[in-house]
Amino acid sequence: MSIPRIIRLHADDNVVVAADTLTAGTLINAEGVTCREQIPAGHKLATRTITAGAPIYKYSQIIGFATAEIPPGSHVHSHNCGVHDFQRDYAVGAGCRHSEPLPQKERAVFQGIVRADGRVATRNYIGVLSTVNCSATVCRQIAAQFTGPALSDFPNIDGVVPLVHNTGCAMAASGEGYDTLMRTLRGYLRHPNFAGILLVGLGCEVFQISDILGTDQASGEPMLQHLNIQGQGGTRKAIAAGVERIHGMLNVANSISRQSVSASHLKVALQCGGSDAYSGITANPALGAAADLVVRHGGTAILAETSEIYGAEHLLTRRATSEQVAAKLVERIHWWEDYTRRNGGEMNNNPSPGNKAGGLTTILEKSLGAVSKGGTSALIEVYRYAEPITASGLVFMDSPGYDPCSITGEVASGANIVCFTTGAGSAYGCRPSPSIKLVSNSRTFALMEEDMDINCGVMLDSGVSLADMGEQIFRCILEVASGRQTKSETLGVGDSEFIPWNIGAVM
Repeated sequence: MSIPRIIRLHADDNVVVAADTLTAGTLINAEGVTCREQIPAGHKLATRTITAGAPIYKYSQIIGFATAEIPPGSHVHSHNCGVHDFQRDYAVGAGCRHSEPLPQKERAVFQGIVRADGRVATRNYIGVLSTVNCSATVCRQIAAQFTGPALSDFPNIDGVVPLVHNTGCAMAASGEGYDTLMRTLRGYLRHPNFAGILLVGLGCEVFQISDILGTDQASGEPMLQHLNIQGQGGTRKAIAAGVERIHGMLNVANSISRQSVSASHLKVALQCGGSDAYSGITANPALGAAADLVVRHGGTAILAETSEIYGAEHLLTRRATSEQVAAKLVERIHWWEDYTRRNGGEMNNNPSPGNKAGGLTTILEKSLGAVSKGGTSALIEVYRYAEPITASGLVFMDSPGYDPCSITGEVASGANIVCFTTGAGSAYGCRPSPSIKLVSNSRTFALMEEDMDINCGVMLDSGVSLADMGEQIFRCILEVASGRQTKSETLGVGDSEFIPWNIGAVM
């Protein structure tokens, strides 16, 4: 008879995690308790009596409070675990381990594309970027002319991608929402993974082409083109003009070659979605180990999703390199508390039904697992959504927890690779930055192997160490940065995932 598998994450915890479904009456010898009821795989089992109102500990951190007395051997989940405010110790810098990156000659390399201005790309796209939803169809139809065999004579071009969205007008022409969208569009306009960009507007929208281009409008760059539908005389003429502009870019875009560049040019977006209880045990810590390697080799790891670090932000302030960095993070937390309050919501309306089915009970539990994607490196800076990231090391970018929206901001900030962990499974892809999907458990990997790049479930099933898993992910990042296609790229996913964060009233 096999021994029931449970996972104890810390000696101080009063719950353990069921690695397999545990039936009522199952004796857990290691904990000296008997299951009073069935405990689904990934869910929590109380190892001792937890009195009503007492904190529930996982990862040696509070994930909630007992809403009624919980006897040993009981299932701990939404029916008996709730959240209320409690004091967290930010202890700024107390856990900061700031270390210098490896010397340049010892750093890993990848085969990147070096642009004329020195920026380094991992892919080579041409983008068709809409200023406003009114030009979305024209953008899509322009890009559609360059699918299939249309690029067969241009093998170094990864594609012509339409970047369309649902805003750009009926909004204030100044303020937070305007500034956020402007940073996003300008970030894509100047992303190194685009050899060229065609900016397409309607003509009368709030987001005028001239404002987006700013000082670039007078540059005369052949790889930065623009037009508006009204100025061209309508949809059909605008499509024809756009196709002609793209044709004018193809030869230049194709005339690139990859060369060895330092891993210090990596900017890796760290993301999780469709999380389960295993995410915080396998995939997220493993990605954190890989993020530490990216930082050690001089690159940048970008943690995001402010609403999904809520309740665990004290683990990041402890790693902040200064009071100023910590204050920026805490200010963003307070902004989010106010933002959700203004919109009739609350920060604790997370996790999602899928997260809960996978064993995650509260936003605190989910956040503690999500933060582990950031590894152990010092937190050196905090950025607004889509703000250009200039620092090297572990940074945080403010964003919603909605994956496509969050990653859109990270890519606008400069991310040239995305690492996306999942437990339940994800079909996400991203153009222009390739997305590596890491799954937390072997069951989902077997079910969705065509979508998943790396199975981190082997950490539980085969005892693969955290360090070895992190090294495998880091090597995969280098290979993908060098041109190896990810599963989502093979499937052609990534055209519809451009989702700028829409803040403010639609008027």
